Amino acid sequence: MSSLSLQFKFLHLSPNLTSPHFQSPLAPHQSINFSNRTKLELKASSSSSSSSSSSSSPSSKQPQQRPKKRQSASDAERGIDPTGFLTKSGISHKGFAQFLRERHKALKDLKDEIFNRHLNLKEMASGFEILGMHRHVEHRVDYMEWAPGARYCALVGDFNGWSPTENCAREGHFGHDDYGYWFIILEDKLREGEKPDELYFQQYNYVDDYDKGDSGLTIEEIFKKANDEYWEPGEDRFVKNRFELPAKLYEQLFGPNGPQSIEELGEIPDAETRYRAFKEEHKDDPPGSRPPFDVIDNDKTYDIYNIAGDPVSWENFKAKMPPIAYWLETRKGRKAWLKKYTPGIPHGSKYRVYFNTPSGPLERVPAWATYVQPDAEGKQAFAIHWEPPPECAYKWKNPSPKVPLSLRIYEGHIGISGSKAKVSSFNEFSEKVLPHIKDAGYNAIQLIGVVEHKDYYTVGYRVTNFYAVSSRFGTPDDFKHLVDEAHGLGLLVFLDIVHSYSAADEMVGLSLFDGSNDCYFHTGKRGQHKYWGTRMFRYGDPDVLHFLLSNLNWWVVEYHVDGFHFHSLSSMMYTHNGFASFTGDFEEYCNQYVDRDALMYLILANEILHALHPNIVTIAEDATSYPGLCEPTSQGGLGFDYHVNLAVSEMWLSLLENTPDHEWSMSKIVNTLIGNQRYADKMLIYAENHNQSISGGQSFAEILFGKIREHSSGSKDLLLRGCSLHKMIRLITFTICGHAFLNFMGNEFGHPERVEFPMPSNNFTYSLANRRWDLLGTGVYQNLFSFDKDMMMLDENERVLSRSFPNIHHVNDSSMVISFIRGPLLFIFNFHPTASYERYVIGVEEAGEYQAILNTDEKDYGGQGVIEESQYLQRTISRRADGLRNCLEVALPSRTAQVYKLKRILRI
Repeated sequence: MSSLSLQFKFLHLSPNLTSPHFQSPLAPHQSINFSNRTKLELKASSSSSSSSSSSSSPSSKQPQQRPKKRQSASDAERGIDPTGFLTKSGISHKGFAQFLRERHKALKDLKDEIFNRHLNLKEMASGFEILGMHRHVEHRVDYMEWAPGARYCALVGDFNGWSPTENCAREGHFGHDDYGYWFIILEDKLREGEKPDELYFQQYNYVDDYDKGDSGLTIEEIFKKANDEYWEPGEDRFVKNRFELPAKLYEQLFGPNGPQSIEELGEIPDAETRYRAFKEEHKDDPPGSRPPFDVIDNDKTYDIYNIAGDPVSWENFKAKMPPIAYWLETRKGRKAWLKKYTPGIPHGSKYRVYFNTPSGPLERVPAWATYVQPDAEGKQAFAIHWEPPPECAYKWKNPSPKVPLSLRIYEGHIGISGSKAKVSSFNEFSEKVLPHIKDAGYNAIQLIGVVEHKDYYTVGYRVTNFYAVSSRFGTPDDFKHLVDEAHGLGLLVFLDIVHSYSAADEMVGLSLFDGSNDCYFHTGKRGQHKYWGTRMFRYGDPDVLHFLLSNLNWWVVEYHVDGFHFHSLSSMMYTHNGFASFTGDFEEYCNQYVDRDALMYLILANEILHALHPNIVTIAEDATSYPGLCEPTSQGGLGFDYHVNLAVSEMWLSLLENTPDHEWSMSKIVNTLIGNQRYADKMLIYAENHNQSISGGQSFAEILFGKIREHSSGSKDLLLRGCSLHKMIRLITFTICGHAFLNFMGNEFGHPERVEFPMPSNNFTYSLANRRWDLLGTGVYQNLFSFDKDMMMLDENERVLSRSFPNIHHVNDSSMVISFIRGPLLFIFNFHPTASYERYVIGVEEAGEYQAILNTDEKDYGGQGVIEESQYLQRTISRRADGLRNCLEVALPSRTAQVYKLKRILRI
């Protein structure tokens, strides 16, 4: 081999080696820049581990206590207080405070365990980089899977005739590591007549230079070119003639007729004696005849090994760069690869993973598969290898928008988003629904049912494949196109993520994945949801955490999603899955039914997501109002950005179905809407979401309008009532509290029909699994949509949602009037079904002129237009009312609401 080949040590795995060493997914391999908080945690974990090792050594009692003191001081210096949010809120509950301290200690122990197997938390959340199927630069595909209970692992698919022996991993042949991670290599196949590459480290660039072919130069020519151009004259002399230098040194030491055998050599003096003899022999030589490097000798034993170098030679050595550029000339593009190889597993191939277990052989859909075809029509499910050619792979066009101060979220489901009785696609949603969302004034979309699930009628909540987009709606690239188009319209994209449980299906999901019952889930009753028949994760297992945390990071890295709505947290935070009566006593949040491991997973999820992706948004859906949901993790909270007020939609549904209009309690409405004032700025609120209209439930519009149509006799009053209440419910929910609002697809225009997915009970019909977009331009639906659009513009122009907590100064149960001030806006609601007020007194603080900027009774909104335009401008009266210095006398028709803005301040 020519001289250049001696300059490098290549660490790539050779496909020709029989027992290579490959890096475990749980071993550190990369350094990254992380947030200061996590760096400090990493240092703290290192110090705690070092202190624990030092405490194990024999020492006095006093030194054993020092590490603990240093650790507590470190927490204080970093601003970490496990009970900080309790102190801030003035809450004194010793049991819950002790629970938070114990949870904090357990979390530090968990991080120590993580750092023993991972370099940092980023690596912990990046398992998708090596697990699953990945293209390698050395013309091969690598596959890795976690299955600790399996004895044998192989890939089967149409690429190898579904053979369980052709592409396998077993002991002594790649095999698995101590944690149960199996590794399989699928080598690309040489075409007929082609020869293997001459260099085992030959690489192919599949992305940047995929059209680059063979340079036409042989390996020998490239090495000769490097030797001729890289080495300076005489610089590679001893590389080409490797024995020249030892021969000259030998001759210099022993002369031209030196000893030729060990016996003739005799005893050689030690190095120091020979060095001093050399110095004595050459003490009178001129300086120029000495070699450029010499040993410094100051008559001290420790100086004998210090080397002094010629500065010029040393600078030349440092300036010399390795000849990597010449080695890179051996790289080829996909064009050359196509000419020489066929893929070991072609794009679009169907495959499964085959295990031999103590219970016998079984096949599973890989847990890290990114594209899955679920079982249908009696056909078994399988994964699809998604590796489109680089020229066909999706290329991103639009960056993610900045997170606005207030969120107006449009919740949608891809499959039911079309008008036809069928499953709609990602592309249809991008083309038809996204422009409507933008036109309606929303700034974010939240998608449910995107992650692959087995049964369509479960709406996507029984997830089977956590890394795959649902193939019912299109390909992974189709979903990327949807997200990209949404970003181009200025819309954030949130994903409804279900990590609180998993589908119990074994053929396509994770249940009994490797033949054991303790791979991803708890065993026994703990591993089964009490009412839903789903499986419960083992959140305390580092490998399960590796899977779930990597899954969150995967959707952000691969699909550029901007946030997550964590579904049904109460199912995971309690061993009773949240099905218990809660009184609000803190004891209920720290008793034996609380799953501390699940809480620590949520803390890690928020810390990692916000550290890796600072603009990410996380939303907690918890029916139990767990304390500290949106508090910083450093202060004992769980770290979410928003929490959902689930009580609001239940209240409105109960009022509409069970309570006559004149018996509605204004105090109850207000108390439910504002929720917990301490977390009002972190609240996401909605009047109704998909739960009110999916699978048998009724939407508010269906309750209010029923089967009434405008042309029906006697329906005018019922239509007016329904239209009025629909607008008022949405307006007061939208404006009274919280910095985020959510609306489900179709509710903005009062969709007249519920959603019902095809299932056995309805003979699998799709007649109600769609949206009636054709109604947008007609009658009451057009009126409701116009109002909803102007309501969104109210926030866009006046920043209603981003303002501080409102001053709710007027709540009258007898007159059924509610009024509050938020920023410069005054909101007045008259919920009375019959009573109208001509000069109703409402208190205001600032004296001046108030202009009505939104009126639910306008004819364009389906109202009667009782209030004339001349009445839109009101001047204050200098009289105290509602505890404020001034007041307005306004006209309030029944079942109407008005929004006034202070137009001009009068100084008295």
